[in-house]
Amino acid sequence: MNRIQRPRLVRRRVDRFLDEPATIRNAMAVLSAVMTVTVVLGGLAVWIFAPKDFPNFGLGMWWTLQTVTTVGYGDVTPTTWVGRTVGAVIMLESVAFLSILTALIASSFVNRFPRRHATDPVLKRLDEIAERLSAIEAALRAEADPDR
Repeated sequence: MNRIQRPRLVRRRVDRFLDEPATIRNAMAVLSAVMTVTVVLGGLAVWIFAPKDFPNFGLGMWWTLQTVTTVGYGDVTPTTWVGRTVGAVIMLESVAFLSILTALIASSFVNRFPRRHATDPVLKRLDEIAERLSAIEAALRAEADPDR
């Protein structure tokens, strides 16, 4: 039963992130869920497919965590093509995911800025002044060229 709940939890968090407006809280929830799943699955994959380099599951998870976070201490490294392939997939997934997540967070901040400040009294006053200046310029043009 516990195995069934975990994928549903990840799926729910990803669905909520995609359906609701982007927030840092939702982004961090998705980041945590996806990275946790990546570390567990990556650790399991290298433990199963590269047992010479990763004799236990914990060591596989440690290496995967280093790879996901792009730290890469170098204390454990895969030497087989399967282990390196798993590592390459984990690296590409992690860098791509973090890049997309960073872009979403930045986009969220950019999109929120104009809405919050659109009701700013100073901006309203500047708009009023710009309208009055336009009216004054139109009146001056009309005075200067009465045939218009």
